[in-house]
Amino acid sequence: MSDRLAGRVAVITGGASGIGKATVLRFLAEGARVVVGDLNVDAGRELAAAVGDTDVLRVQTTDVSDEQQVAALIDTATSAFGHLDVLFNNAGIGGAFGPLVEVDVEHWDRTFAILTRSVFLGIKHGARTMIAQGGGGSIINTASVAGAAGGGGPLAYSAAKAAVISLTENAATELAAHRIRVNAICPGFIRTPLAVGRDEEAIVARVAAVQPWPEIGAPEHIAAACLFLASDDAQFITGDSIPVDGGMLASGTRLIGLVDAAQFVEPLQRVRPRNHRGPARGASARRRRLSRALGRVGRAIQLNRPATRAASTDSWRWTRAGSIRP
Repeated sequence: MSDRLAGRVAVITGGASGIGKATVLRFLAEGARVVVGDLNVDAGRELAAAVGDTDVLRVQTTDVSDEQQVAALIDTATSAFGHLDVLFNNAGIGGAFGPLVEVDVEHWDRTFAILTRSVFLGIKHGARTMIAQGGGGSIINTASVAGAAGGGGPLAYSAAKAAVISLTENAATELAAHRIRVNAICPGFIRTPLAVGRDEEAIVARVAAVQPWPEIGAPEHIAAACLFLASDDAQFITGDSIPVDGGMLASGTRLIGLVDAAQFVEPLQRVRPRNHRGPARGASARRRRLSRALGRVGRAIQLNRPATRAASTDSWRWTRAGSIRP
């Protein structure tokens, strides 16, 4: 490693696993001292034991939706290591799932508390410390490609991540005079416990079918982007949201949860039921059936079901492989 962060102090939320843990280890390898805030006590203890050096790593149990706990986390950085140079607002959850008309308000609010309010609180208290120090700094937020386009993920999660992107842009504008850079990273599918859940093989297979780059994303890919934004190499970059997604956005956001007709229904042709004896239906009827069929595909994919199980009507049947049969 090149000691690109030698002498710097970083706070990383959600740093006990996944993307956060990979970033903690990369920052330590590059010479930084790190304070981790994570609600997972056991994972935090495992990380601290693995590193085994409190001179470079402190781990603190933190609910990032609670302002006092976020403020205390920032204070730990300055009290333990003397200053704060980098803040990575990374903690997250999958959040509320399901159709818009069925999402519970409390689940919606909890999603925004963890994914969006936490970023606001981190920027607020991190920036206060950096402004008082007078030497600038770098704040990095974990957003998502799901927040960059409609249909890229579950509704609440996508909306919360879109808010993170907007918050990043506005905070960067306000804090630039203090030489505090604020940027976001928009991961695509990254192989983490939060992303793969219990059916890793099936989910990875679906992602591989819609992601242009041949390898599946790893936490280390995000850690490398975070290192760049934290370093002097990115000193003229602020207010940006950088996709690290294997080309997903470039290919038209063909993400899990998004149905693209050219991807999931190809080639397109009209198929009559085997027992059909009447004249073909009009174009408007065909469009309505197509819309309903695609909607069923979308729901099937959002629920992690094979498209062929739910995507059919009495006259149409769509398959993931692109064939259409009666």
